[in-house]
Amino acid sequence: MIGLFAAAMLLCGCDGLRKLAGRPTSIDIAAKKAQIEAEQRAHQARLDSLRRMAIADSLAVADSLRATEELRRSNVMVLNARKICGARAAELDYKYYVIVGTFSDRANAQSQANKIAAKGYKADLVPYRNAMTAVGVNGTNSIVDVWNTIQKVKGESFCPADAWMLVND
Repeated sequence: MIGLFAAAMLLCGCDGLRKLAGRPTSIDIAAKKAQIEAEQRAHQARLDSLRRMAIADSLAVADSLRATEELRRSNVMVLNARKICGARAAELDYKYYVIVGTFSDRANAQSQANKIAAKGYKADLVPYRNAMTAVGVNGTNSIVDVWNTIQKVKGESFCPADAWMLVND
C-alpha cells in the first residue's frame, strides 16, 4: 500500500493526488488567491472613495454652517417664497435667489434681467402672487453659493443696498 502511494506520488505529484481526491490543485489555489486579492483591492478602493466623500460632505456642511451664520450676522433680509409667491413658488427652479428688484410691469423686470445677464450673471424672473415680478440673480440650491452671490453683487451697479434673499422651501 505504501509502495502504491509512493509510486503515485512519483508519477503524478501532490496536484495529481489532490485532483484524484477532488481537492483544489495549486493552480486552483493560486487563482483563488488572486481573486481574493483583487476583491480586497476593490473593497479598499470603495472604502477610500467613501472616506473622501465623507470628508467632502463634512467640508460642505461646515461651509453651509459658516454661510448661514454670516447671512444671519449680515442682516440680509430673508423671505419665504410661499409667502410672496404663493402657489407659484412651486414653479421656481432653485431654492435660493438674491432679489435685486421688484417690478409691477413684467417688461421692466425683463429689461433689468437683461442688464444683469449682460454683466455675466444669471437672472431669473420670480412671479409674485400679487402680479409683481422680482428679478433674482444666480438662483442656486446651495446656501454657500447664494451667500457668495450676495457678497459679489453688492458691488454691482444694478444691485440696490436693500437686496435680499428669497428662500423657496
